Amino acid sequence: MNKQATDITQIDKNFAAQKADENGFVYSNVQCAPFSLEGLPWFLENKQAFYRLPKSLTAKDVNEGALTLCNHTSGVCVRFRSDSPELMLRAKLAYGCDMNHMPRAGSCGFDSYRKLQGSELVYNKTLQPNPGQADACALIGINPEKRLCEWLINFPLYGGVESVEIGLKEGSSLLPPFSRKVEDPVLFYGSSITQGGCASRPGNAYTSMLCRKVDAPQINLGFSGSGRGEPAVARAIAGLKLSAFVMDYDHNAPSPEHLQNTHEVFFRIIRDALPELPVIFLSKCDFYGTEPDVRRRKIIHSTYENAVKAGDRNVYFVDGSILFGNKMRDACTVDGCHPNDLGFYRMYKHTLPILAQALKNAAERNRTQ
Repeated sequence: MNKQATDITQIDKNFAAQKADENGFVYSNVQCAPFSLEGLPWFLENKQAFYRLPKSLTAKDVNEGALTLCNHTSGVCVRFRSDSPELMLRAKLAYGCDMNHMPRAGSCGFDSYRKLQGSELVYNKTLQPNPGQADACALIGINPEKRLCEWLINFPLYGGVESVEIGLKEGSSLLPPFSRKVEDPVLFYGSSITQGGCASRPGNAYTSMLCRKVDAPQINLGFSGSGRGEPAVARAIAGLKLSAFVMDYDHNAPSPEHLQNTHEVFFRIIRDALPELPVIFLSKCDFYGTEPDVRRRKIIHSTYENAVKAGDRNVYFVDGSILFGNKMRDACTVDGCHPNDLGFYRMYKHTLPILAQALKNAAERNRTQ
């Protein structure tokens, strides 16, 4: 047996000391400690692929659209602390969607938030790729005071990545982030709106606004045109440890009949597995009072009512007709359907009290048990 010392860097390149580039930045893979990568609950099961559902699911279980859109990184973020005066982001982009009604900074870009001690996360920088760009490398953060601060960098909403690295100035510290106030993720399941269409940048999706405010990890299972309420997706969700579940796939049910046949069934699969999980039902935000709109809202409210009648204390209903508010309601979308930043802000504003109360009620019950 050869007892000579082993150079671990020849086996695992992640152990190799990285050299600074010509601009003095040292790059590190976000998949390695001390980075905290959030939004990919099946990351290890999927062999560290940036993919939002279990890869064990096939077209027999879930529609092809959702399986394709799993490659988009909506809801994914990386968190860490550093005192580097500048941050670079280097990524190999994939599966991008260049759309005529959504800024590329939102669909394929990244944005960063910085948190100084005693303050809240505040927007800092955006990486905005060009059409068809596969390799991105750009400034993603500035910290002119060189203070140790916490960073959150959101990944693309309608694009994917093969790899992401963060560049820090040579000699800067790199530390794990502080623990979240809410340890377990809030999971959102739904449509293109849930996925983030059409926010100007990733952090302006209402799901991201909510999770920043309550300080919880996010899992985003929004699938544009493809949130159909399949039981296999419900079973996958039911296997997770969550702090809350927001169910919002009204838009993608092809018909009221489809919604009627799937909505309560989907909920019951999750509720049977997670009896204490707070569940928030949302009806569609672009509510115009048409007969199908009213019928869909009634179906969703019936799921809520049936749960309450059965003694469920952990269900909540948000009427989608209130989500855009009343003042300048017509300014809330890009196309009569998909929210712009104003629309997403109002969705956040009207959903936040319900989510905050649900989390508070759950925490109080846990303390008394």
